[in-house]
Amino acid sequence: MKKALIHDILVQNGGAEKCLASFTSIWDDFDIFSIVDNLSLEERETMLKGKMSKTSFIQKLPFSKKLFRHYFVFYPYAVEQFDFSEYELIISSSFSVCKGILTRPDQIHISYVHSPVRYAWDLYHQFLREANLEKGILSIPIKWMLHYLRNWDAGTANRPDYYIANSKYVAKRIKKLYDKEAQVIYPPVNCSNFRIGSNETGDYYFTSSRMVPYKKINLIVEAFSKIPNKKLIVGGIGPDFNKIKKTATSNVVLLGYLDQSRLLSLIQDSKAFIFAAEEDFGIAPIEAQACGIPVIAFGRGGVLETIVGSYASANTIKASDTGVLFEQQTTESLLNAISVFEENEHKFDKETIRNQALKFDTKRFEIEIKKAVDNIIINHNF
Repeated sequence: MKKALIHDILVQNGGAEKCLASFTSIWDDFDIFSIVDNLSLEERETMLKGKMSKTSFIQKLPFSKKLFRHYFVFYPYAVEQFDFSEYELIISSSFSVCKGILTRPDQIHISYVHSPVRYAWDLYHQFLREANLEKGILSIPIKWMLHYLRNWDAGTANRPDYYIANSKYVAKRIKKLYDKEAQVIYPPVNCSNFRIGSNETGDYYFTSSRMVPYKKINLIVEAFSKIPNKKLIVGGIGPDFNKIKKTATSNVVLLGYLDQSRLLSLIQDSKAFIFAAEEDFGIAPIEAQACGIPVIAFGRGGVLETIVGSYASANTIKASDTGVLFEQQTTESLLNAISVFEENEHKFDKETIRNQALKFDTKRFEIEIKKAVDNIIINHNF
């Protein structure tokens, strides 16, 4: 059976790309496609096992290596230009548009959906607000482009033969937006790379993320400006790094990019990991739990499926819990959760927390996704 694998864009090694690495570990005979491919040699070896991908015309557009996101209006057209006619099985690893590829009825197209395209759907108004595009001349074409993308995305709902969602949260969105049922298989988390440390817990809180608006690192930094006696260490880089750094008080340390070894030691020695984003799944909180570190998280989205705990307002922390949830993306709500955590810090058990993370380990994902694909192939009605 000739197989193809398409991933929207190959530009970083994030959560969606962890799935890609597992796909290429399970099956070594994929031909790989992507709208653009800017991977380093190391990333290519990890994700694609050294293979080159077939890219779209966007790869050759002016300044596409840096400005590829500015060409998003062309993404739907780009994926429709890929010719999959020689393949019997196509898996799309989709967080944007690649679920909309063109296939025939006698082919199997399985779409593993990390998220329906968020900036066109549920983050639409937030995207416009944070980009200062709610009003003005420039807002008109941007809104029209996103309107077009929404219509195209909804109109391609029938193109995959089967949907697999990375969480129940995403499966609900697939049902709402596309009226399609989706099997849920949680993404892989390499828990072997994250383990309980040998040192005593440090005196600081920790968070790490790409510095982009929806990750809400600015909210976490702002909250700690109001509790100067508590220390926060922040890892990660991105477009908002300098803006956030300017607002950081003396008790907040921004370290920028962290290699694996440094990231691990900072998680292991922290009091708790703080996560303020509304994510479709969220790998970082699971990596923290794999280190036996409790998580203080905004209680919406995928974390409700990965963290055992109750909302801070209830203040009912149990020994079986692995974190504390806060209700709103506000500094007041986060500060309350930190206060509740400190009152109950002694109740958290590192082994219990790590065991929760192991439910999402890479080996589990690879077994489940292979079984799902094999069953689809066996039972598909050509």
